[in-house]
Amino acid sequence: MSTAELHWFKSSYSDSSEPSDCVEVALAWSKSSYSDSSNGNDCVEVAPTPTTIHIRDSKYTEGPQLAVVPTAWTEFLPYAARG
Repeated sequence: MSTAELHWFKSSYSDSSEPSDCVEVALAWSKSSYSDSSNGNDCVEVAPTPTTIHIRDSKYTEGPQLAVVPTAWTEFLPYAARG
C-alpha cells in the first residue's frame, strides 16, 4: 500500500466561532500498490483506525466514505481478492 496525503478535519462538535478552541485530526489514507493511476485504474483508499476502517473512492476523495468495523473489513478482503 502506498501512503496518500493526510486529510485533516475538525470535529463536528467544534465551535466555529472560536477556531482556536479546536483540535484537528487526520486520517492516513493509503492506496493499494495494485492501483495504476497512469491508465485510470484507480481503486479504493483505506484509512484504518483501531475501531473503524474508512473506505473511499480514490478518484473522488472528497466524496462519500464508507466506514466498517475491522472484522467486517477482514472478512471482505478474501472476497475482493478473488475479483
